[in-house]
Amino acid sequence: MDSTVKKAASYILITIVVLATLISILSVWEIIDLEDVMWKIMKTLFIVFVAAVVVLFVFAVLVKDNSQDDFK
Repeated sequence: MDSTVKKAASYILITIVVLATLISILSVWEIIDLEDVMWKIMKTLFIVFVAAVVVLFVFAVLVKDNSQDDFK
């Protein structure tokens, strides 16, 4: 995988986590009332995490199989 793609994906995920954290802190201090929204954000982050794990697993298995075929 290209280094630029990895960096871009990392920065996007970091931005999402920082925004979710900021919204959480504002909700805890009762500056904003977003309990339902926070629950949806957490579920969305979990879904994105699971999807990323599955994609990485499939990618690792396919690349591993292809690299072993090259050595035969």
